[in-house]
Amino acid sequence: MNRNFFSSALWVLVYLLLQVFFFRSMILFDHAFCFVYIASTLSLPFDTPQTRVLFLAFVTGFFVDFFYNTLGLHAACTVFLAFIRPAILRLLTPARGYEERNEPTLAVMNLWWVIRYTFIAALIHHTLLFGLESLSLALLIPTLLKIITSTVYSTFVMVTLQFFRGE
Repeated sequence: MNRNFFSSALWVLVYLLLQVFFFRSMILFDHAFCFVYIASTLSLPFDTPQTRVLFLAFVTGFFVDFFYNTLGLHAACTVFLAFIRPAILRLLTPARGYEERNEPTLAVMNLWWVIRYTFIAALIHHTLLFGLESLSLALLIPTLLKIITSTVYSTFVMVTLQFFRGE
């Protein structure tokens, strides 16, 4: 086991504890929800095997589902995010490419790249999450409002937390 594995495992635990014990009740204006736990999937090193990313996404989503009493909603959305993560990384590939052992964090990538990566991933996750939650076109405007505000809120919090990683 290397240092990166233990560092990543520690941050997964930090993100989960923050989500369950702090951000669960941090709802802005009854529309903006912060789902910081998806950062545990987003911040894994580039060379992490896809099966490991999918498994970790399921475990983190299931853990959040347990505390939110949502019966697999967060697990499904987080697994989908983990599934689509390589496509997002390909979309944002810098001209020089990625180094194999790098992580998508501020310590390695620049701020603009991290903001775009986090925003796109949060938008996909939140669209699926709130779309599955409402399952009605009658609630289209409130659902779109939740998606937009929650994506901005989650992106801001996740990028801000990157400054505390300091790796």
